[in-house]
Amino acid sequence: MKTDSIFYRLFLEMPGIYFQLIGQSPTLANSYQFRSVEIKQTAFRLDGVLVPNTESSTTPIHFGEVQMQKDTAFYRRFFAEIFLYLYQYEETKHWQALVVFRNRKIEPEETQPYQPLLNSSNVTRIYLEDLGDEAYENLGLGIVKLIVEDQARAVQQAKMLAAKATAELADDAERQKVLELVKTIILYKFQDLEPEEVIEMLDMEDFKKSRLYQGIKREGREEGKLLTVPLLLELGLTVEEIARRLELTVEQVQQAAQNQSN
Repeated sequence: MKTDSIFYRLFLEMPGIYFQLIGQSPTLANSYQFRSVEIKQTAFRLDGVLVPNTESSTTPIHFGEVQMQKDTAFYRRFFAEIFLYLYQYEETKHWQALVVFRNRKIEPEETQPYQPLLNSSNVTRIYLEDLGDEAYENLGLGIVKLIVEDQARAVQQAKMLAAKATAELADDAERQKVLELVKTIILYKFQDLEPEEVIEMLDMEDFKKSRLYQGIKREGREEGKLLTVPLLLELGLTVEEIARRLELTVEQVQQAAQNQSN
């Protein structure tokens, strides 16, 4: 997961969503700090780590990973990262892990070496394809569902989430945070449209004030496309698909991905 991807932003800005996905109260997020952790002397990086704010022998640390495309080595890498972390941070006594898959097809088929862990209460697996329309009754889960919604329904559901945020969130900063996330997801989904067309579609003129929109306008149309490459990779598109969809060369997409990883 790239550090500016939608899921990283979700867990960073609205960490309560993490706990909702594992069936716990979102208020637990108040007791944690969300981090991206690089493990020393390895090429591993744990994308989402929720570290307790207080030193407690019973409060677990949480490891989160979102997998949107096929990776046969995923479990091998993920559990290696977790146990290397536990080796390097020996004060950690209890841990939990959340794995979010786009669907069951991309989950690695070979799970035998890790089956005891997968069967344990330490690991929770979520498949976004299982999220039904009831997810939209909750702002956090609704945003997660919107990420994998098809274009035919995305705009309608985005408008509904925006209206829900406006009605339910009294805090202006929190409300604007949610609205910008919704608008950003829609803008990424409709890469064949100009940003102005997406804004008109959503009837959200205030989006012109957002950081994302201003960045795209400042950088120009082609540069604006390149800004979206990391997220599209996280959403499961191949380099070739992104190049075709954005009308860029494969080399441009690869370079944009490389620049982000650096």
